[in-house]
Amino acid sequence: MTQSYLSRRAFAFGAIAGTGVLAGCGNGVGSTGGSTIDARVDATLNQMYTSFPNTQTLAQKANGMLVMPLVTEAGLGFGGAYGRGALRVNDISVDYYSVTKASGGLQIGAQQYAHVLFFMTDDALANFRRSPGWAAGADLEYVISDRGDSVAADTTTVLAPVLAAVFGRAGLRIGATLEGTKYTRIIP
Repeated sequence: MTQSYLSRRAFAFGAIAGTGVLAGCGNGVGSTGGSTIDARVDATLNQMYTSFPNTQTLAQKANGMLVMPLVTEAGLGFGGAYGRGALRVNDISVDYYSVTKASGGLQIGAQQYAHVLFFMTDDALANFRRSPGWAAGADLEYVISDRGDSVAADTTTVLAPVLAAVFGRAGLRIGATLEGTKYTRIIP
């Protein structure tokens, strides 16, 4: 009888201790998640600036940029996408975000891509940061087309509060759109 009591007691203490350890793992304290995301963001920005030099001018004019280094999207009837990135203001990561997307309809395949959102006004950046979950809509102006070509900035593009660059596509799924994509602040 003593033996089973001790094993239940040991189990209970182990479960309580394990819960505390696991809870501590998700809070970002002492983790390298932020530095890993920052390294990927730096590499993504270097790739974008090299491949599409006109984005350097946009970056200089933007009040902030949300950089998603790798978004994986897959679908077979129903689909989804996920990725993590950083919000940069004055070249400093101020917050980290995840991106999710769900879709339905006739679709099959998978792809990976990177994207950058340029917040061109203080209001656009403030609205994004205040939102508990910001969703990209059809009103985004794209500065890099689906073929990966640079699009010249025109009057519409210059006046848009949020501009998007989608690039670095790899996979078997055609087209990448950010419509219906939701961004949520995370602790890496």
